[in-house]
Amino acid sequence: MKGFGFVLWLALLAGGLGAQPAAAPEPMAADPLKIIGPPLGQPVSPAELDGCTKATAALLRCPVCQGLSVNDSPAPLAVKMRGQVRELRAQGYTEEQVLAYFEKSYGQFVRLQPPFAGINWLVWLAPVLGLALGGWLVLRLLARGASKGATAPATAGAAEDPELRAYLERARALSRQEHNSKENS
Repeated sequence: MKGFGFVLWLALLAGGLGAQPAAAPEPMAADPLKIIGPPLGQPVSPAELDGCTKATAALLRCPVCQGLSVNDSPAPLAVKMRGQVRELRAQGYTEEQVLAYFEKSYGQFVRLQPPFAGINWLVWLAPVLGLALGGWLVLRLLARGASKGATAPATAGAAEDPELRAYLERARALSRQEHNSKENS
């Protein structure tokens, strides 16, 4: 069995050495009119274009970096995507249209903030529900602990068991005697 594990390890290593990382798909070069229709907004003025481009690109995830927005990523693909965002916004496409354009190529993953629709509601509500459930459990455990402490006094068993009561009285008497002898010395 040891030999089989070694052979499997070598096969995985050899397969991994020749494999190239999967390249991210190139930005769409298709006509936006065919994909998302005509622009719904007015063309953005050159003075406002940089701000609009940054705001829209900040909502898109870089397919290469995946932890950064297209606006923040230095990857060449992100630079191309920013250029496309700029072109689309300059033509009058709205932010939602631009996001839909890139969503057609990369899927919903390209959005840094998924829409509150379909199964995505779990992404938005799961943390809140988890926090509420955790708070409820903590409060319930605290209430249960408080109710047990109030109903069960420490000497409740001594009143019912005469042998236990006698033992506790002897222990208390010995404790008092020891305490008194320490005070007198």
